[in-house]
Amino acid sequence: MNNNSNEFKIPRMRTVHEAAQELKEMDEHTAVTEYHIRRLALSGVLPRVQAGRKLLINFDNLIEYLQNPTSDKFQVHTATADDVNGIRRIN
Repeated sequence: MNNNSNEFKIPRMRTVHEAAQELKEMDEHTAVTEYHIRRLALSGVLPRVQAGRKLLINFDNLIEYLQNPTSDKFQVHTATADDVNGIRRIN
């Protein structure tokens, strides 16, 4: 490949299960679970892509979030944050 400014990096998309396994391979003593990664994706903290029944996340975004969870990039809008499993607060 030539060094062109139009090149882009292909995102490392993983299912929640694959992301948890890869994270476990990187750090066998990690306390981050598959359930926690799924909650981050479903709550909107981590961007996700629905591919059929599979939930895909960008593994690099997960690592970035774990390094700096207070970054503005990972802040959720209040409408999404209040929405939990399809149930929303009625004011």
